[in-house]
Amino acid sequence: MTMYVHNIDPTLLHIGPLEIRYYGLVYVLGFIASYYVLIWYQKKGYLELKKDDVENLLLYIMLGVILGSRLGEVFWEPAYYLSNPINILKIWEGGMSFHGGLIGVIIAVYYFSRKYKIGFLEITDIIAIPAVIALAFGRIANFINGELWGTVTNVPWCVQFKNAEGCRHPVQLYAAFGRFVAGGILILLARSRRKTGFISFAFLTLIGIGRFFSDFLREDPRLFGLSLGQYLSLAMAIAGIYILAKSYREELINIFKRTDVSS
Repeated sequence: MTMYVHNIDPTLLHIGPLEIRYYGLVYVLGFIASYYVLIWYQKKGYLELKKDDVENLLLYIMLGVILGSRLGEVFWEPAYYLSNPINILKIWEGGMSFHGGLIGVIIAVYYFSRKYKIGFLEITDIIAIPAVIALAFGRIANFINGELWGTVTNVPWCVQFKNAEGCRHPVQLYAAFGRFVAGGILILLARSRRKTGFISFAFLTLIGIGRFFSDFLREDPRLFGLSLGQYLSLAMAIAGIYILAKSYREELINIFKRTDVSS
């Protein structure tokens, strides 16, 4: 059996006592990309905010992502973090909950939209695409960190991770690929003007479906055959599909009509 032995150094650069990790770099690049996307929309007039307000929005998003992701991870592993509370601050070492981060961003953007009197879904439509691309790179960073590995397998591309027994599915890379695909679909959908909220709920649906299926190959505790992450992702997907079908039926019909014509 051919396999890859994971021996990647998660640290990109050492500067004295300071170390720059790939995991932290992904977050920095994601926030920078989001800033330029928001500025582009603001200059085009699609986002009725001043430049200073855009920067404030990014700050809200950053706080939502970091606090939500970390608190979500503490919720997932309370025993570990309560016995090692200082590790809660070590976000550069990994351990950021996707669902916690999503909830954190929703709360942050909702609060911002109320304060600055701008549509909540207008903002989420704009940040959906950079968010899904950043999530894809985040899974690559998880692979580099050697965390969130998959179940034991004998496929030729399995990976032997340092702290795991047996050769494992590189499920982090599967998830990254799925999110890049989701990002491509959202970019295609966003090429035409859509009813406000359509891109947001398409994001919710695609990410929920992708996470639900990829997590079958993750080694997580399960209840009735599914992990907690899968139950949450399934709820996301069902909610997204329901809202799209109920409130965006005309959008969906037009998309399928164009697909039929082009084929």
